[in-house]
Amino acid sequence: MTKLFNAEAPALVLASQSRFRREMLERAGLEFAVEPAHVDEDEIKRSMHAEGASVDDVAIKLAEHKARRVAQRWPGAIVIGSDQMLDCNGVWFDKPVDRAHAEAHLRALSGKTHRLATAAVVFRNGTRVWHHVEHARLTMRPLDEAFIVRYLDAAGEDAYASVGAYQLEGLGAQLFARVEGDFFVILGLPLLALLGFLRAQGVVPE
Repeated sequence: MTKLFNAEAPALVLASQSRFRREMLERAGLEFAVEPAHVDEDEIKRSMHAEGASVDDVAIKLAEHKARRVAQRWPGAIVIGSDQMLDCNGVWFDKPVDRAHAEAHLRALSGKTHRLATAAVVFRNGTRVWHHVEHARLTMRPLDEAFIVRYLDAAGEDAYASVGAYQLEGLGAQLFARVEGDFFVILGLPLLALLGFLRAQGVVPE
């Protein structure tokens, strides 16, 4: 694949273990390093939920923690952190940990509209230099138990890799009646806004 980058630009680092975010950046032609950031996401979410924080604030905070931690080991580099929150009628959903958890997610989301908040934060030399959050609204069609079983049988462990137990780019499309929002945002990264920032920084050509 042809890479689109400026050889004189600072190093670019993705502070994430998500293969979906990595693949989005790769397919966009970027050259970058990957270093997952290990943060206690559950504790951050619990604390911010108790404080009455919005899902936007939580998504930004999680992305910021990831970027800041990795940036400490990459002086001068542009470090990208990103995270996503799913809210359905005030209830926050995480990635399912197992089959039973995935089934519970799909039952809870069935026939309802939920909102995704997807954030990206960029750090450089210990300072947050950019952040952005975007939203998408997805309406899941009513799902019966037999379909949920068939869907999870077919999706396998991929269902546990995404918040809400779905991947819109694959079998997850079968779950929805309506989708409103940027496709990249739904996948987990506000890619177009991020590319705009990187162009402004000279990382990729205009």
